[in-house]
Amino acid sequence: MIFDPLPLQGAYEIRLERREDDRGFFARTYCDAEFAGHGLNTTWVQMNVSMSRDAGTLRGLHFQRGPAAEVKLIRCLRGRAFDVIVDLRDGSESYGAFFSLVLDQDALNAIYVPKGFAHGFQTLTADTELQYLHSTAYAPGHEGGINPLDPDLTIDWPLPVAVMSDRDRNLPALRECAPL
Repeated sequence: MIFDPLPLQGAYEIRLERREDDRGFFARTYCDAEFAGHGLNTTWVQMNVSMSRDAGTLRGLHFQRGPAAEVKLIRCLRGRAFDVIVDLRDGSESYGAFFSLVLDQDALNAIYVPKGFAHGFQTLTADTELQYLHSTAYAPGHEGGINPLDPDLTIDWPLPVAVMSDRDRNLPALRECAPL
């Protein structure tokens, strides 16, 4: 695996090293020793998958607060997604800043999201499937989010929004959200 630090401290793009032969390929998607060697989380207590039928589907920007704050490792299993993280860490020099990258089934890349970040994505293809590993179990009483269409964030979503939940559309703006 190749660990590329992202501009927001503590976040990484992780690219898999493909070993190919006439059968196809093999790639390691996770290794405790490699993650620990980069000072990253090695405890995953929950794994989830999301599938979005339509290109242009927008999900997020979600986070967990307090004792349920979580590290996430997100990979695209099928399709392509424009993935976004927003720094919400209290006292962070990059508070409110976002970073985006394309997660792609063919690129075999993932994003490592530290605690204190909101996460969301927009699907670039139909039938896009993302897999999430979480360091902490989901706790409904600690969930939160910021509106992905908040103009103060200046996120240039690549496609018109085709599908978005009412819940996400009604999330508060960044300026209404307390730091994590």
